[in-house]
Amino acid sequence: MIQMIEKIWYYIVYLCSSNKINTKNFLFKSKNKKIIYSDIKKKYNYRGKLLHLFCSNKKYAINKWHHYIPLYDKYFQRFVGTKVKLLEIGVKNGGSLKLWRKYFGKNAKIYGIDINPDCANLNFRTENIRIGDQSDKNFLLKVYKEMKSIDIVIDDGSHRMDHIRKSLLTLFPKLNYNGLYVIEDLHTAYWGQFRGGFNRKANFFNLVYDLIDDLHFNYHLRKLKMPDFKKECTGIHIYDSIVFLEKNKNYKSTQSIIL
Repeated sequence: MIQMIEKIWYYIVYLCSSNKINTKNFLFKSKNKKIIYSDIKKKYNYRGKLLHLFCSNKKYAINKWHHYIPLYDKYFQRFVGTKVKLLEIGVKNGGSLKLWRKYFGKNAKIYGIDINPDCANLNFRTENIRIGDQSDKNFLLKVYKEMKSIDIVIDDGSHRMDHIRKSLLTLFPKLNYNGLYVIEDLHTAYWGQFRGGFNRKANFFNLVYDLIDDLHFNYHLRKLKMPDFKKECTGIHIYDSIVFLEKNKNYKSTQSIIL
């Protein structure tokens, strides 16, 4: 009965809100690569490697918000040239997987998952694509077992609040120390068609608030709100529509006085 009520509520909200805000309204005015390059360079004072790769992309389409590009370079550059293991949720046209290959280099192990079986037809030789549902814990663990370990997860999948949460709860505990878990397009946390909403409990940023409380476990006596994370979320970086979560061993805080 509860599930039926949730479904009915979802469709009512979807019908009422799905046309209020459309991401197409945010599309850049030009498809010219030079103009796109100039826009990112000027607005974000960035002209790094990832911008060159993004704007020189061919064959496999990529869809990224402009302000993501310098942020990704900021957090990912330490992995360039290493044997980094990356899992991206959401393959679509495959352009993003190819971008990461060019960015991280030949030693990187790159996997992508998608619920659309057509993505298997991309037949990449250097990137691995697996078909399945990001909310399916058994499927995610199967991919993790195949990869053996993970340094970076990028969630660019369905953007549904329940799916984002399930993927995070499954994969973050498996992430290597010094790893990063990234969730894209979190403007959807405010949209009903993605089971979000400004005052809804399911809004992903309520989970982020719980992580903030757990991050400061040294300073209060409350129980952990996200016990599966085992106090290992050591950094939370929030930007417009995107969140970076750092994983590492979390030591008890200490301070010193040095004269």
